[in-house]
Amino acid sequence: MTDLHGRAGDRGTAVVAVSTDAAAPAARPNLLSVEQARDRVLAAIDGPLPPEAVPVPDALGRVLAAPVITSLALPPWDNSAMDGYAVRSVDTAAATEFSPVRLRVVGEVAAGAAATIAVAPGTAVRIATGAPVPPGSDAVVPVEQTTPLADDGSLAGPRGRDAAGPLPAATLVHVALHPWDSIRHRGSDMEANAVILEEGSQVTAAAIALAAGSGAATVTVYRRPRIAVLATGDEIRAPGMPLGPAGIPDANGPGLRALVRDAGAEPVDLGIAVDRLEDVRARLARGIAEADAVVVSGGVSVGPYDVVKAAFEGAGTVELWRVAVQPGKPFVFGIARRPGAAPDAPRVLLFGLPGNPVSSFVTFELFVRPAIRRLEGHRSLFRPVDRAVLGQAVSKSSGRRAYLRVRAERDAAGSPIRDEQGRVRVSLAGSQGSHVMSALAAADALAVIPEVHDSLPSGAEVELWWLDRG
Repeated sequence: MTDLHGRAGDRGTAVVAVSTDAAAPAARPNLLSVEQARDRVLAAIDGPLPPEAVPVPDALGRVLAAPVITSLALPPWDNSAMDGYAVRSVDTAAATEFSPVRLRVVGEVAAGAAATIAVAPGTAVRIATGAPVPPGSDAVVPVEQTTPLADDGSLAGPRGRDAAGPLPAATLVHVALHPWDSIRHRGSDMEANAVILEEGSQVTAAAIALAAGSGAATVTVYRRPRIAVLATGDEIRAPGMPLGPAGIPDANGPGLRALVRDAGAEPVDLGIAVDRLEDVRARLARGIAEADAVVVSGGVSVGPYDVVKAAFEGAGTVELWRVAVQPGKPFVFGIARRPGAAPDAPRVLLFGLPGNPVSSFVTFELFVRPAIRRLEGHRSLFRPVDRAVLGQAVSKSSGRRAYLRVRAERDAAGSPIRDEQGRVRVSLAGSQGSHVMSALAAADALAVIPEVHDSLPSGAEVELWWLDRG
């Protein structure tokens, strides 16, 4: 059985402890459940941030604060769905493969050009895909179903050649057409003044194409949150700096800023604070003044140098501390008022995450990411949930909900392999200590082990949170 107990404090090395199979309580005394903590966090958010207008190409990933309404019909006029010839369908009624009808070619219409030549009985107009259908025509014959003719009636090219080159004098049509064959009608995609994108929907690449194609120059979206990130610890060194005898590289600062960007927000780098209350307070004050939320890693446990909770209390109010989760128990959340802000202005959210990188990642996923998504206006706040089967036995700390870093078994195409009940088979991505970043990087999902279980056998079904890693 793989033991998952990480008994480390905020930044210490995890120590393996012996697990028991006794029935566990729903949660440890004086620890909030994940749901209780998450509900308090989300209750502190009044709603999405204020809306703003942005150019359509810049709206990717944002959430619409107002519907997008097209001012014109799409297509704006009847147009050809094929390269070929605009004709009158009645003129082709007798056409067959071996007994084609001959139509005189009187002109052509290119895409982007107005149709100025009418189609009279016995005539055809060469037309490009997307070009307006000329007056008098009610069908388009694809070029593949035609043979071009010269002035003297001889072949001007092979049957079904492309529609490039000199305009032929006439064309043979080898197929009988019905009215409106290969014609896209005006408004067949959307009518003028129709809602084409709903308020609250996320702007995808397809939505950008649709909005731009409808003639919109800007769209109204909720403002992107600014999330300040602060790493703490006397031992933490910025990337590239000498480590000295007791330093470690900063993983949390870059990692959390990447998570902020991945969640759709704008990160603000507050640097690295030493374990001194005055340094943490000064950097926290800058974050409160500039950002919608501040995320601090480290300094939230009960050691002599853990000053973040005190800094939160000095800047605002602490709403909760410590959650029955593994990894990540020493989590703190608070709120603060921005200096000079109106009384009804949104409050700045304060998140204190554990210093171990894995604990920091998991608590971000559980509490910070849903808060960011609510600020952005998303309707769905949480990761997609699936069902999985453990590939090995596991154990965890009593009374805490564990989030194991796991990897799904995949087929040759990279798709998760599922059993006959639709469950994904997963295995641990590596050691589950809260300091083991390699397992976190290898994982593509989190497997959830409820508080009531101290251990689960191989083959047990668990809830699975996908991490959007392909």
